[in-house]
Amino acid sequence: MSPPPISTLIPSTTVITASFPPKSPPLSDSIHPQTQSSSLLTSRREAAAAAILTSIASLTPFLHQPPVATAFSLGISGPKDWLRDQKKKAVKYLLAPIDASRNSLQAAYLLITGASPEKDLEEVQKLIISAARDCIPKERNSIVTFQSNTGVEVCTFKLVFKNAASLLDEKDPTKLETEAMLTDLERSFSSLNSVANRTAPQLISDRQKVADALMDTISSLNNFEQGIKNCLEI
Repeated sequence: MSPPPISTLIPSTTVITASFPPKSPPLSDSIHPQTQSSSLLTSRREAAAAAILTSIASLTPFLHQPPVATAFSLGISGPKDWLRDQKKKAVKYLLAPIDASRNSLQAAYLLITGASPEKDLEEVQKLIISAARDCIPKERNSIVTFQSNTGVEVCTFKLVFKNAASLLDEKDPTKLETEAMLTDLERSFSSLNSVANRTAPQLISDRQKVADALMDTISSLNNFEQGIKNCLEI
């Protein structure tokens, strides 16, 4: 008896093919590389444009501000006005040397017209030199003279004038007028000092000359003080 065929020993199998829908490609694969690059470039351009617009917006207030020169011409407060205000606030200290000199001159006047001018003449001369505030060259001590020779301004009244008139133009009428008052004050002090040094205190006429020179110097000092106030617009 012959063996059965191999086909009868192996059971037949049925191949079942499942019908599934095809897989969708990944999203990144479905977009064309050129399209992806173009979108990215557009986004970057939009971001850059937004940044530029933001920068321009932030600069707009500064772009509309007038330049410094225009600001002054329009009357907008500037550095000069601020400095002038500071000088006005410090006017008490600026005028202090003038007030001290006036007090010294008034004290000298009371002595020279007092009951014992012979005894007080030396004190009168000291008060005059003190009131002059190093503005009489020949009465300066060695240290002050050395400073003056090296170019340092030592006359207190000149320093006061330079401080008060520093914000004015060179040809400003107020500045020129006050400078003339300063010159007159220096001349008055020099004349007063000369008269006091030549005085014979026992002579009434000589004492009167000193008294008159003292009053003239006080008047010049008052005028100079007013000139300083004018420079500061007080």
